[in-house]
Amino acid sequence: MGKLLRINTKEKTFGFQDVPKAYAGLGGRALTSKMILDEVPANCHALGKSNKLIFAPGILAGSPAGNSGRLSAGAKSPLTGGIKESNAGGLVSQKLAKLGITALVLEDKPQNDEYSIIVINKDGVKLIPAGDLVGKGNYAVMESLWKTYGKSVGVLSIGQAGEQCLKGASINQADMSGRPGRAHGRGGLGAVMGAKKIKAIVVDDKGAPRLEMKNPDAFKAANKKWVDMLLKHPVTGQGLPALGTAVLVNVINEAGAFPTKNFRTGRFEHAQDISGEKMAELIQKRGGITTEGCHPGCVIKCSNVYHDKNGKYLTSGFEYETIWAFGAHTTIKNLDDIAMLDRLCDDFGLDTIETGVAIGIAMEGGMIPWGDGKAAIKLLSKVGKYAPEGKIIGNGAVFTGDALGVDRIPVCKNQAFPAYDPRSCKGVGVTYATTPMGADHTAGYGVTANILGVGGTIDPQKKTGNIELSQGLQIATAAIDAAGLCLFVAFAVLDNADGLPTIVNMINAQYGLSLTPDDVMTLGKSILNNEKEFNKKAGFTEIDDQLPEMFLESFPPHNTTWDFSTKELSKTLSF
Repeated sequence: MGKLLRINTKEKTFGFQDVPKAYAGLGGRALTSKMILDEVPANCHALGKSNKLIFAPGILAGSPAGNSGRLSAGAKSPLTGGIKESNAGGLVSQKLAKLGITALVLEDKPQNDEYSIIVINKDGVKLIPAGDLVGKGNYAVMESLWKTYGKSVGVLSIGQAGEQCLKGASINQADMSGRPGRAHGRGGLGAVMGAKKIKAIVVDDKGAPRLEMKNPDAFKAANKKWVDMLLKHPVTGQGLPALGTAVLVNVINEAGAFPTKNFRTGRFEHAQDISGEKMAELIQKRGGITTEGCHPGCVIKCSNVYHDKNGKYLTSGFEYETIWAFGAHTTIKNLDDIAMLDRLCDDFGLDTIETGVAIGIAMEGGMIPWGDGKAAIKLLSKVGKYAPEGKIIGNGAVFTGDALGVDRIPVCKNQAFPAYDPRSCKGVGVTYATTPMGADHTAGYGVTANILGVGGTIDPQKKTGNIELSQGLQIATAAIDAAGLCLFVAFAVLDNADGLPTIVNMINAQYGLSLTPDDVMTLGKSILNNEKEFNKKAGFTEIDDQLPEMFLESFPPHNTTWDFSTKELSKTLSF
C-alpha cells in the first residue's frame, strides 16, 4: 500500500500519510475526483487556498503494462468552475508509483510571491527556491532541471501562463527527451499550480525498489496478450504509429465533421495541407521522428518530432486537436505556422485546444485577420511577455469572446469545444454537453462508433443510440483513466471481447485481487457520480448540460443541427 504525500505550499512543509480507507484501491482519476469531492469546498475560489491540486498515478502505474504511464491531475477548475481531471503521458506517473506515492497533494497557498521547486526522491522531499527559473518557459525550465538532477528525472512545470494564473494554463511534463511536449492541458490546472507558487516538481526514482507484483507469471501472460492486442489493431498498431493522431484530419474532414472557421462548416478546403499525411511527409523530409512513445512502455507510439524547413527541431507531440484548433478553426493552412503555435503553447504552458479556439474567437472579433498565421503567432507571443493581449487570449475562449463582444463562442461549461462538430458527430456532442469536465472529447469518444466504425456503428447525424453510446463510453473512459491507461487503448478494447477482461487480469495479478469486469464498470460509474456530485454542489444544473444556441444553426455539408433537448440529455446524468 502506498502513501499520500501532502505538501503545504504556504508553510513549505510536507508529510506522508497512510492511504485512508475511503481512498483505498483507487488510482488516477478515481482518486483525484474522490479526493476533490471529499476535501475541496465546491464553492471555493479555484485560485484560493482551499483548492487542492492532486497528482495520482493510475492503478497499473509502475508496472510493465503496455501504455500504463498516464498521470491524472485533479482540482477545481478555474476555467469551468467545476471538478477537473486532466491526464498526460510523460515520466512522472511511473516514478511516483515506484516511490510508493499513491498521490501527491498540493495544499493551501503562499502569501508571498516566492516560487518553489519540489524535489522528490527515495531519500525524501525538498522544497527549494525556484530562483531564476521564474519567468521562464517550460523548455528552459526542463533543460535546467535535467542538467541539475539528471536526464531521466520526471518533471512537471508551468510556464508564463501558469505564473499569470491564466484560465487556459496547462501543466507540462517532460517527455523522454526532456521536452515539454506532454501536457495536462484542459481546465486551467496550470493556474492552480501557479496560484500555489510551485514552478516545477522533480521526481527521481533512482534507487527505488521495483514494484511488488503479487502474481508475476499471471501478469506477464496478461500483459503479453494485452500488447499483442494493441499492436494488431489497425488503429493502435498501424494508423496512429504511422501518422500520429493527425491521421484523423482527412478522415473527419471527409465525414463533414471537421469544424471550420469557428464551426461554420464541416469541411476545410485546405485540409490536405494540414493532414497527417502531409505532416509525416514533412517530418521524413526534414529529418524528424514520425513515431515516438509519450512515456516508457508506450507501444502505440503516436507522438512525433516535427522540424522546421531548415531541419531544426520545432515542436513535439504535434497532435490532431492542435492542428485543428490552430488550423481549420482559424483557417490557417500553413503547417509550419501551426507547429510554431504549438511550440509556443508548450513553452508558455497553455492548452492548445482552448488557446486555438480563443485565437479563432479573436479573428471572429476582428482582433487579427482570419487565416493569418503570422498574426496569430505574434498575438500568442504576447502571453510570454505578460502583455494585456496575452492575458485575454490566455484566459480562453469565453474570456476572449467577452472582451471582444463576440456571441459565437463554442463552449460547454466555459470550456472550448475540441475538433469534432456535435451536429455531425452527435455521440461526441452528447459527451460535450453532459460530461462533468466541460466540452471534452476524451471523456467519451463517440467518434469511435460514429465515424471510425470501432465498437459498432451508430449514425453520427441522427439521435438514435447516441445518448447510450456516450453514456457507455463515459463510464468506460473513467475506468481507463483510473487505471492510468492511454485513452487510445479503447480502440482495441472496443473491438475485442477479451479487451476489458485482460485489463482486469493485469490488475488482479499486480495486486492479488479477484475483480471482475463488472467491478471495473462499477468503478467508472462511481467516478462519474462523484464528479457530478461536486458540480452539483458548485451550482451546476441540467441547464449546464446543454450546448450553446449557435449549434441550432444548420451545419453544412450535411445540413445537420443539434436537436437533443435538455430533458433527453438528462438521461446520462445518473447511473
